Amino acid sequence: QVQVVESGGGLAQVGGSKRLSCAASGSVHSTYAMGWFRQAPGKEREFVAATIWSGTFTLYADSVKGRFTISRDNAKNAVYLQMNSLRPEDTAVYYCAAALKISRSTSGYDYWGQGTQVTVSS
Repeated sequence: QVQVVESGGGLAQVGGSKRLSCAASGSVHSTYAMGWFRQAPGKEREFVAATIWSGTFTLYADSVKGRFTISRDNAKNAVYLQMNSLRPEDTAVYYCAAALKISRSTSGYDYWGQGTQVTVSS
């Protein structure tokens, strides 16, 4: 079995920062690409960021480029999302996912976590 578990969500202020963590266990191993997605109420799940296994190639949504940074620690089977300069529109449930190949599409990911809520308020 594969498990992907997110943590680090919560309340943040506009302009503030928050760091999300994702731990993968089971059959997921370090060669998997890892991605972050988010879903706001009434909206479809959208791509946020992704990284290949080595961390040397990353993808970002235009809406978060320059503000969010994805990184990973393969020794810990963990991936992180550092979120800076947060905006109210960043409020969403954030999901971590694993895939054999890096992708911007939800359909490209095989394993998903349960999500962690991030709320940005003034």
